[in-house]
Amino acid sequence: MQTTSNQQSSAETLALRAMTWLLDDTDRLQGFLVSTGASPADLALRATDPGFLGAVLDYLLSDDVLITGFCDASGLPYTAPLQARAHLPGFSQMHWT
Repeated sequence: MQTTSNQQSSAETLALRAMTWLLDDTDRLQGFLVSTGASPADLALRATDPGFLGAVLDYLLSDDVLITGFCDASGLPYTAPLQARAHLPGFSQMHWT
């Protein structure tokens, strides 16, 4: 069983992997920058900020194509980004009822 600290660390690692995946494609990166209002400089300056990493996962979670693309490329189950997001600041589970 992971402690809360370990869960956050694992979530941050997954978010960094997602950010790297976004960086590998100009269109994906541009979509993230436009969606979040972040600048290219923010990527380096805020890469260790758990709140910013949460925004990376929020962007990923906004589109099924992004989720499946990242998970397929990373060998992760499609549920991994949402599970990781739950352990970073600012998470709010959507209720569709």
